[in-house]
Amino acid sequence: MVVMTNLDQYLIRRNGFYYYQRRIPETFAELDTRRLSRASLKTTALEVARKRRDGMVEADELYWASLAEQDGRLTGLKTNPALTRYQAACKRALARGFVYTPVAELVDLSPIEELVARVQEITRHPQTEKAEAEAMLGTVKPTHISLSKAFELYCTQLAIDDQLSMSDEQKAGWKKAKKRAITNFTAICGDLAMDEIERKHAQEFRKWWGARVASKDPKKRVHPDTANRDLGNMRALYRAYWEHEGDIDRPNPFDKMRFNSAQHKDVPPFSDEWIKTKILVPGAFGKLNIEAMLIFLALVETGCRPSEIANLRQENIVLDHSVPHLSLKNRDDRKLKSRSSVRKIPLLGVSLEALKRAPNGFPKYRDRSASLSATLLKSFRVNGLFPSDDHRIYSIRHSFENRMKEAEIDYELRCILMGHRTGRPYYGSGGTLKFRHDQLKKIIHPFSAELF
Repeated sequence: MVVMTNLDQYLIRRNGFYYYQRRIPETFAELDTRRLSRASLKTTALEVARKRRDGMVEADELYWASLAEQDGRLTGLKTNPALTRYQAACKRALARGFVYTPVAELVDLSPIEELVARVQEITRHPQTEKAEAEAMLGTVKPTHISLSKAFELYCTQLAIDDQLSMSDEQKAGWKKAKKRAITNFTAICGDLAMDEIERKHAQEFRKWWGARVASKDPKKRVHPDTANRDLGNMRALYRAYWEHEGDIDRPNPFDKMRFNSAQHKDVPPFSDEWIKTKILVPGAFGKLNIEAMLIFLALVETGCRPSEIANLRQENIVLDHSVPHLSLKNRDDRKLKSRSSVRKIPLLGVSLEALKRAPNGFPKYRDRSASLSATLLKSFRVNGLFPSDDHRIYSIRHSFENRMKEAEIDYELRCILMGHRTGRPYYGSGGTLKFRHDQLKKIIHPFSAELF
């Protein structure tokens, strides 16, 4: 990137019009035989000239990089000569006041007046070199970046809004899931340029996933949803890239590619009896550290997601209220799973006692949800707290929902407390905290103070 020594560097003015003029750097003198890179910017406005000058500067830099690469010289990071030449042509045309258009499209689709204007622009400047003519007449073959480079662009620019208000952990998880799709696709089809990816490649990718979904070996078999996430992430990246390039109607080779996941196996809930006799008993958690234990106990009567409890801050734990409660909301540095996840949950029973012992939250597991999951999973297995191999830590959340159903708590209130969408327009507040508290009193588990 060129650092300008003054605001109007490389600009000259003649007869009221601005021109771009730059001496060819010595590094490239043998490759670019022009003494000067010079072009009319076709404007008398200084601000417009500066913007077009910037485009010419970038175009020259790209052009010289491609020359150096073709000559076998490296000027920093290795470049793709065809790509840098194409990028340079696009920048150069734009700086001259034209949109780069492939020659075939110019001839077949553009008004004759535009083609004449481009030719006149070239003939008006006898010193116009080959690079300028290529840019005006669209004779450089369009070339696009590789899938891996497009993924970098996607993460840093195209999907930046998806990452707003995410914590570092959430951003890492977001990127990891999408990176897996790119890695898997590249292993099957190669790191193709974005304009080389076709339906046949998407079909090959789906076929590879299909073999894993249908594997007869239980250890190698994957759930259809795992494959669908990869296909969906490839579809989203492809669409975002071509929308960025302005080709919004380009057919997406990953469209309508997914596996039927109807055979999804739900995580079973813990039974009330199991919770009372196996989990809510003194010593049940063995050597589990106190923060992890308190987090789990906070799940019992709130039905929260483990990550929601792990990332509580002092302002989310409202104990000095007539109805102690959790106030879950989005923050600038962390967002909840969905809009419906923003909610207030009364604190009762063992969950209230757990949070009284951690009024400032759980710093050991803040933004470390994966570590919490691994710790709890290991403890439950070691201490025999899972009734079956199908049970998970999430089973406690499912138990909370089951208990509300059996107590005939209103469906809409159940959705609110669980952080689920109701599927219909949202009216009212879902009842006061006192009302919610009274409803949840129907389902709380007894516990012993010795548990703590």
